[in-house]
Amino acid sequence: MDDVTGGTSGEGRDVAGAEGGKPLLVLLVSGVVLAADLLTKAWIQSRFHLGESVHVLGEWVRLTYVLNPGAAFGLHVGPYSRQLFAVLALVAVAVIVLVMARTPSAERARLAALALVLGGAVGNLLDRLRATGAVVDFLDVGLGTYRWPVFNVADMGVSIGAMLLVLLLWGEEPVEMPALAAGEPPGSAEAVR
Repeated sequence: MDDVTGGTSGEGRDVAGAEGGKPLLVLLVSGVVLAADLLTKAWIQSRFHLGESVHVLGEWVRLTYVLNPGAAFGLHVGPYSRQLFAVLALVAVAVIVLVMARTPSAERARLAALALVLGGAVGNLLDRLRATGAVVDFLDVGLGTYRWPVFNVADMGVSIGAMLLVLLLWGEEPVEMPALAAGEPPGSAEAVR
């Protein structure tokens, strides 16, 4: 039986491209993002006081420990932000897992992009489920008073993964839908032809 590399089963098998390698790729990428996120948040919380800021590269890059009860980049929608964003994160994780399950193993870049988003979504979801209900943010970039909202490694995973997905989808050929003849209901024999 031929595998995805063009050889017969067992010969020159490309583990990351084989169906069995799909979970490995997803776990590796999302696991690295999640581990980096959890470790950096734990380090910040153990070394910084809430609100403390340290210059890393002059005014350009700072480490600033803040708790964000809202969504990415400080979006806040009232007293139920924690619950709303936790539910949205759970739904997002479920959708990402479903999309990944339907993504062919050969589409490694798409799987990696989805795994980046998954690792970041899980990292921030874990923060929301803790007692404080707020996400630990600490990466602070900008110049003087012109600053990007403080963010974390999970936000980077979500943002980079989403941008990569947009780039990948942008380059795909559009799927052509059959034109319907006038007066024919969708799904009719003539419309499907």
